[in-house]
Amino acid sequence: MMKILIVEDEQRLADLHRDYLHQSGYATEWLADGLSVVDWTKQHSPALILLDLMLPGKDGLEICKEIRHFSDVPIIMVTARVEEIDRLLGLELGADDYICKPFSPREVVARVKTVLRRSAPQAQQELQLLTLDEESYQAILQGLKLDLTAVEYKLLSILAQKPGRIYSRDQLMDRLYSDQRIVCDRTIDSHIKKLRKKIAVIAPELDLIHSIYSVGYKYEQP
Repeated sequence: MMKILIVEDEQRLADLHRDYLHQSGYATEWLADGLSVVDWTKQHSPALILLDLMLPGKDGLEICKEIRHFSDVPIIMVTARVEEIDRLLGLELGADDYICKPFSPREVVARVKTVLRRSAPQAQQELQLLTLDEESYQAILQGLKLDLTAVEYKLLSILAQKPGRIYSRDQLMDRLYSDQRIVCDRTIDSHIKKLRKKIAVIAPELDLIHSIYSVGYKYEQP
């Protein structure tokens, strides 16, 4: 059974989430404050985290930011804040979806199923039009080899493994340059530009990598 981590300080609401998720075939774990979430996630690797924004000890945005340093586990934020800046900030920090209060438990289950389906590795490395070979750093698009540098390959792989998910420039730099070298955030823009040109040589009709204004980039499968 897939295990869902529920991070919610209201026990009544947490119990409601647990009941509906259990009925849908998921196992659950409940944490009532933000202080233990990161360590618990490292130890147990949940399939998805249902993360309240306002928590005692540490808020959901900070937790999401810390988790994204070591894991791509899907995160759905539960929030009473509906302002656009909060939504954009959450996406930039790596949240996969939002649920705004008030909501129905059935909506929560539906969002969990959707995010898990969207986040599932699509036959691991094969992404329909695109095939990625991690060992040889080769990308095959529509049966033709893309002539990519190692950095361009890694950038494409990061984006393509999570179609629809928005990555900020900082998140992409953290994943591309694990040695923490100092690079300009516009370096990502340069790599994206070159990657798009190489994709266009093979498939000019495809718009695979999308820019999200003031936030970052995402991969969209046509």
